[in-house]
Amino acid sequence: QVQLVESGGGLVQAGGSLRLSCAASGRTFSTYTMGWFRQAPGKEREFVAGITWSGGSTYYADSVKGRFTISRDNAKNTVSLQMNSLKPEDTAVYYCAAEKGWVVTSSADYWGQGTQVTVSS
Repeated sequence: QVQLVESGGGLVQAGGSLRLSCAASGRTFSTYTMGWFRQAPGKEREFVAGITWSGGSTYYADSVKGRFTISRDNAKNTVSLQMNSLKPEDTAVYYCAAEKGWVVTSSADYWGQGTQVTVSS
């Protein structure tokens, strides 16, 4: 069992930065591929970024590539999402997810409760 708690959301102006964190409970955190998803009002949840269990591989949605960076610290059971050059279209609730395997998908095993990110123009 893994419990995920996100933090770090907030209101920021376009062009600004935010850093989201996800704290995980459980001794098996390091065996899960982790990821971030987001859901804007009236839209489906979409993939943002993922990182393998070792941190050796990362992958991103085209819409955030070059602006967002995902990282993890298995010693601290945390995964982070550094978001730079934010745009109003990045406004959404951001969710942390954990899944066994090499990739994280919308069918992930565990989800956090979400944190709101609002980017003003």
